[in-house]
Amino acid sequence: MPAMEDFDSFLFSLSRAFCGPLAVYFQIQGCLICLTLAIGWAFAAYVRNREINQMKDSMRRGNSFAFLYHDINELEHAKQVNLPRVSVVMPLKGFGEHNLHNWRSQVTSLYGGPVEFLFVVESIEDPAYNAVSLLISDFKEEVDAKVIVAGLSTTCSQKIHNQLVGVKKMHNESKYVLFLDDDVRLHPGTIGALTAEMEKNPDIFIQTGYPLDLPSGSLGSYCIYEYHMPCSMGFATGGKTFFLWGGCMMMHADDFRFDRFGVLSGLRDGGYSDDMTLAAIAGAHKRLITSPPVAVFPHPLASDLTFPRYWNYLRKQTFVLESYTTKVNWIMNRALFTTHCYLSWGFVAPYVMSLIHITAALRVYIKGYSLEETTLTSAGLLLVSCLALCTAIELLSMWNLTRIEVHLCNMLSPEAPRLSLTSYNWGLVFIAMIVDNFLYPISAIRSHFSQSINWSGIRYHLKNGKIFKIERSRDMGPVFTDLGGKNLYGKKGAPPQVSFLGSLARTIAQWRQPKKYDI
Repeated sequence: MPAMEDFDSFLFSLSRAFCGPLAVYFQIQGCLICLTLAIGWAFAAYVRNREINQMKDSMRRGNSFAFLYHDINELEHAKQVNLPRVSVVMPLKGFGEHNLHNWRSQVTSLYGGPVEFLFVVESIEDPAYNAVSLLISDFKEEVDAKVIVAGLSTTCSQKIHNQLVGVKKMHNESKYVLFLDDDVRLHPGTIGALTAEMEKNPDIFIQTGYPLDLPSGSLGSYCIYEYHMPCSMGFATGGKTFFLWGGCMMMHADDFRFDRFGVLSGLRDGGYSDDMTLAAIAGAHKRLITSPPVAVFPHPLASDLTFPRYWNYLRKQTFVLESYTTKVNWIMNRALFTTHCYLSWGFVAPYVMSLIHITAALRVYIKGYSLEETTLTSAGLLLVSCLALCTAIELLSMWNLTRIEVHLCNMLSPEAPRLSLTSYNWGLVFIAMIVDNFLYPISAIRSHFSQSINWSGIRYHLKNGKIFKIERSRDMGPVFTDLGGKNLYGKKGAPPQVSFLGSLARTIAQWRQPKKYDI
């Protein structure tokens, strides 16, 4: 048929073009990107696995509480009562399927020092208000926790506004403040581990961690998992890092009381992204950010996470590059914008070329074309084979890091339901890699030209990197949040169940109180 012959001719022309010098360059570049990611994940896996081995060594020496401290002597009463006071601030928005579990993991921390939990909501109309109030009532006076109504933000994002109101209300003797997102599932020893590092090195400006996404099965959830994985290697350094995740940030409380380095004013006056703003301040003032190897947190994604909700999340992530605090910060964001867009499409292009080569090879096989086409197809298949090998190495490295982080999370939370790799679909992971990298530049470019974003029903407008206009309307935004599927407006909340970990937390809290015979 002439039409099919014309198609084959066009197909072979494309395959021939994709064997040219420029096309070969892009395909080699794709292989190098895969191998670079594989090496980065292998190093991250080494750091996480080293922590696992240290915990196992401690357990072999008879320390059954290695998930709290490697040295069991740290649990002595004399040391626990001298631990510094920590205020945990959690800005809330909406209520979803995983919130009660996450909040319970936060308030049942086995930190031995004085700690308060401040849940901050925009208003009492927020579904989170009733839900978290019920949770707090379960613990009554055994846990120092309260709900704070922050009101509406006017100069910054609602999340930052809630955080700053929480800081204003924290105990005047708190030495450290820990900011947590409401979708963070803490380990019993997380607060103690972060505090120990802050005490060991007072030069630390911020301590942070990173989530381990647990995909729910949809393509959107796997796209989010794939989006987060390249960043995970920047948090698995076991020490100094340049990355910062707003879901977990421990800082010196006095930095906010005295507005050191402009942290308070920088966030309050037009701040959109808490982590990007604080990372820029840390860079400008050469302050230290660290990420301990135990700071990796299970992050279950909503079971009904749809592809449009993934796209909304991606839009919010790319929009943060439009916010900045200084000219240097703007230049760095532009460089990151350009590099990420180039590498994303540079990653996708070789797979498009490989698809052409494979299709051409199938046509040669089916139609039995001449030796010339066969030779041409063989060259294309050689490039395809190289890319396939590099992709397999990349996926193997990603699988290995995820396996180790799942194991680490299980060891750090021995009372929590066991996490498993069996639910991960690695075919969908590969598809998500292509989809996410293809869409990232589109989202970034759209964010650049729009200069506005809808975040949970609130539209923020930027000017010179700062929020200058805020619009609110229930009709302009989604009913559910992107990742957790939290209901933003509906009436939610059910009485939480009493957990064994909660009982153990109460015991620790009572144990650390001075006894009658203490002098």
